[in-house]
Amino acid sequence: MSTAKKTMSFSEVINGDTPVLVDFYADWCGPCKMMAPILKNLKKEMGDKLNIIKVDTEKNAAAAIRYQVRGVPTLILFHRGQILWQQSGVVQLPQLKRILDQKLREI
Repeated sequence: MSTAKKTMSFSEVINGDTPVLVDFYADWCGPCKMMAPILKNLKKEMGDKLNIIKVDTEKNAAAAIRYQVRGVPTLILFHRGQILWQQSGVVQLPQLKRILDQKLREI
């Protein structure tokens, strides 16, 4: 019997009941590196209310094209497959938390 956790597909994750913040990034992108600690702190503060996943736009070009990611980093908040919010560029933690709290209240 396998104890390995089932890996969910991108579409399974964004269509789930738990809201998902997707960070579209690239390894060579300086501002993307600035988002990493912000997202780590966000996860600590938001806990189970929000899933956060990172998508490398160079390895997952189809997803980037599908969601019209024109620059990195781009953050997209999904809930049950719907885009609730999208923004490109670095978003500082207080602003990001305020936006997400507001969007999650609207669900």
